[in-house]
Amino acid sequence: MPVFNRQYRNAEVQGGTSMTLRYAIIGCGRISPNHIAAAVANHLELVALCDIKTDNMEDKILKFNLPAAIHTYRDYKDMLEREKPDLVAICTESGLHGQIALNCIDAGCNLIIEKPITLSLAEADEIIHKAKAKGVKVCACHQNRFNKSIQKIREAVDKKRFGRLFYGVAQIRWNRGYEYYARAKWRGTWEQDGGALMNQCIHNIDLLRWMMGGEITEVIGMTDKLNHDYIDAEDLGIALLRFKNGSYGIIEGTTNIYPQNLEETLCIFGEKGTVKAGGQSVNLIEEWRFSDLLDDPDEVKATYHENPPNVYGYGHIPLYADVIDAIKNNRQPYVSAEDGRSALELVLAIYKSAAAGTSVALPMKQCNTIDFKGRFKS
Repeated sequence: MPVFNRQYRNAEVQGGTSMTLRYAIIGCGRISPNHIAAAVANHLELVALCDIKTDNMEDKILKFNLPAAIHTYRDYKDMLEREKPDLVAICTESGLHGQIALNCIDAGCNLIIEKPITLSLAEADEIIHKAKAKGVKVCACHQNRFNKSIQKIREAVDKKRFGRLFYGVAQIRWNRGYEYYARAKWRGTWEQDGGALMNQCIHNIDLLRWMMGGEITEVIGMTDKLNHDYIDAEDLGIALLRFKNGSYGIIEGTTNIYPQNLEETLCIFGEKGTVKAGGQSVNLIEEWRFSDLLDDPDEVKATYHENPPNVYGYGHIPLYADVIDAIKNNRQPYVSAEDGRSALELVLAIYKSAAAGTSVALPMKQCNTIDFKGRFKS
């Protein structure tokens, strides 16, 4: 894995990297403002927007005061052929990520793919293999890895300050109601999304796997649909993980919290250290205890503290800066397509375990959200 250069966090202030790339975005919905803002902050040449809804594109042009001459497309294939962008962000519904990504790679585009990278392990593998063959870079957009708090915790993991890792816990206690799903009919469907674990919880699931050693040997999961009769997939997921290094993981994810989002937390417990990150998107260090006493806990909590306006946090700008640098220096992005596949694999393993009522061994070669269609039909 490349070493993350923390100067990327200041890309907006410092003017970003010096390399100018032609940039386009496919999908101009809920998450697109974070991507466009990151592209602008990093001085990418924004050449085109693409969305099947013209209103979505017009809204973003006004919001960011983009040049009137910027091109808009309803067909992304037409956009790829005409604009020939160097870097494309894919921000459509999740079920379309894979095919769009493959078409973009065929066109020679580097990619930032919103989470999840796709909904199928086979499709994720095809993205990885084709990107290598074509010599393009693919980044899975798990931007919370760039949080100041998460970077500090990862530094402690890399320096082995925890000693032996015992277990980690990812908790995502959020609320999503009818209006959220009504605004986009693909949400909560097995064909285009999945449920709470795949959509709302996958960022923290990615962090847990990344912090605890990555390789998992066994997953035991339970999922249910308790409070959302109007979606297909789960609104509650609970899982136990066994890592190859002998540590364990616990996942609790739900969109049923009354009356609004409560918290997203990540805890790491080791032989010589205890850490808890919390806040809207694990942007705060709430506990910092190490036997080596190398730093003052209160100072760490004060320094590695962010208060983002929403759950998306501040990670998109440094993520974009890193991808630009990866393209420029011909290296893997800090968050690679393989990382995106790992997060996807873990969610699918939980789904598979819950559906079968048995533990599931990793690694997995084949699985797709569509495999679970009809899971909660009475």
